Amino acid sequence: MNNREHHILVVDDDRRLRDLLRKYLSDHGYMVTTAGDVAAARAQMAGLRFDLMVLDVMMPGESGLDYARSLRNAGHDLPILMLTARGEADERIEGLEAGVDDYLPKPFEPKELLLRIASILRRAAVRGRDSAVRFGAMRFDLQSGRLERDGAVIRLTAREIAMLQILARKAGRTVSRAELSAGDDDGMGRAVDVQITRLRRKIEDDPKMPRYLQTVRGEGYVLWVDG
Repeated sequence: MNNREHHILVVDDDRRLRDLLRKYLSDHGYMVTTAGDVAAARAQMAGLRFDLMVLDVMMPGESGLDYARSLRNAGHDLPILMLTARGEADERIEGLEAGVDDYLPKPFEPKELLLRIASILRRAAVRGRDSAVRFGAMRFDLQSGRLERDGAVIRLTAREIAMLQILARKAGRTVSRAELSAGDDDGMGRAVDVQITRLRRKIEDDPKMPRYLQTVRGEGYVLWVDG
């Protein structure tokens, strides 16, 4: 699939940035639609199909965080890349808790934006179902990142997929928080804990007493699978 088949919605109240992103992403082969606020984004979403949303946090009216949260609460699984203010760790934590797939602090290098988008789109694509692990009623496909409970698909963000892939490939062995942070070096250890909490809500019968995704105190986490 080439980039032209991917349609991106850019939502930001900064007109200059919107125009720059539209040109840059278009020059790299993506279809791009823009919106200056959440109301405009809702209108675009009502009439068009998108493969990914680039969403700013701070906007007049409804914030990007609130919009992301409302989309997830409504069952929308559109991948979301959130733009945050540099150094605002709380914003990034809130975004991850709201269900966004990844974040990018402003200002950012355009090349990094491309890499983040490509990574999210790769993870969102179904690439086959030939390698899976099972734990309880859950089935997780390592290739596609698809998680099912008794055949029903459970929606995961790109970061949740990446973390569960790492844990599943090392099933029964402790994985450090540093490894699960996927190379982040900006104090995002807390974000790992947020993702683990979210994963437990999705895979455990009782997230407060996890059976499969357990903490190894002072070391990291371990995923126990069947067989």
